[in-house]
Amino acid sequence: MFTYEEAVQYIEDIPKFTTKNKLEHTRHCLDLLGSPDEGKKIIHVAGTNGKGSVCAFISTMLEEGGYKCGLFTSPHLVKINERFQINEVMVSDEIFLEAFCRVKELADSLVEKGDYHPTYFEFLFLMGMLIFAKEEVDYIVLETGLGGRLDATNSVRNPLVCVITSISLDHVEYLGNTIREIAGEKAGIIKPGVPVVFDGNNPEAAEVIRGRAESLECPWYEMKEENQKLKDYTPEGIRFVSDSRVYGETELFVPFIARYQMMNAALALEAMGVLKKDHHLEKDTLIRGMRNTRWQGRMETILPGVIVDGAHNEDGIAKFAETVEFFQKDYPITLLFSTVSDKDFRDMIHEICRGLHFSCVVTTEIWGSRKQSAAELAELFKKEGCQNVYAQPNPEKAFDMAYAQKGNGLMFVAGSLYLAGEIKDYVRRTFHD
Repeated sequence: MFTYEEAVQYIEDIPKFTTKNKLEHTRHCLDLLGSPDEGKKIIHVAGTNGKGSVCAFISTMLEEGGYKCGLFTSPHLVKINERFQINEVMVSDEIFLEAFCRVKELADSLVEKGDYHPTYFEFLFLMGMLIFAKEEVDYIVLETGLGGRLDATNSVRNPLVCVITSISLDHVEYLGNTIREIAGEKAGIIKPGVPVVFDGNNPEAAEVIRGRAESLECPWYEMKEENQKLKDYTPEGIRFVSDSRVYGETELFVPFIARYQMMNAALALEAMGVLKKDHHLEKDTLIRGMRNTRWQGRMETILPGVIVDGAHNEDGIAKFAETVEFFQKDYPITLLFSTVSDKDFRDMIHEICRGLHFSCVVTTEIWGSRKQSAAELAELFKKEGCQNVYAQPNPEKAFDMAYAQKGNGLMFVAGSLYLAGEIKDYVRRTFHD
């Protein structure tokens, strides 16, 4: 019998002894586990950026309507249980361990027969489907991991709706070197006849998704930035009007300060509109749910004036810079930054510093084999013309240093989801416990 800690360690060690399996293998595992996905109401979400936020919006809207909603998402920031949430609450260690033991037993029997071992992500996905079946949730919102077509989550057969968020160049070593190739991978989640809601702002990606939807005779709903009109933009959130094909012009408020959340919210609202005959919820209920959405590490306010953002690819960093640029007109900006060594951090820092003016920058380090020197990061910020740049390898001390410099301005924590997780955990222990 495993303890919870042993179970987590086992899962974290999986990449050391397995390679990616075919989708048929994941489906076979689900069937051996009793097909926990069959008969479930599943909403499937893929994309490069924004898919986690869309999942969170949909989940909270369903919860506001009185439904029990399971959310499978990745990565986790602090604790692995975060990947399995029911009505925004991560599952207990006991529920986690019970599901782990069932999947571990299955993995052992497969290996015994000379067969394959589930991958890290596949193992967690199988656990999630067991958890949601046992807890008898009304809906399951599934966020893809990497890609879509070959993603373990794509082994589910009959989703209610597929949602595809914005697409940009990321993980090109796995998904392709062009927007069209990456869009093709993301569009791989589309199933025959299943409605598709997608971000149509990139013409190349939109053409691929539309083509896939039409070839499979799927109704499709394309959302563009021109469908949203900004009304109010403050450090507390964004008020805007979204023009929905289903609900018409709808005024929404989202408690996030990144403008791209307007598109994510619009996609989520349209997906709920497509499912209107299934959930029977009034528009006012959806508006309240969206207002109450929380999503970790994505332009998330963790203390007054302290915002954590896990943006770590080219598109995410560009949108982070857009948000900071808006607020620097009215507030001095302090930045706490770190990243991992296998990211193109020189370009990231160049993009962040272009057009932005920081009153203070503190760089730090994330523990692990991919650790990037805080001192080297600090030098890059100085070369970009930043003044008052400090390197502090310890993330907790770095946070204290940056927080002391914040004053009446805004402080952003950026560059890595891992840093976002560490800082959130530190703030919880220091300011809230």
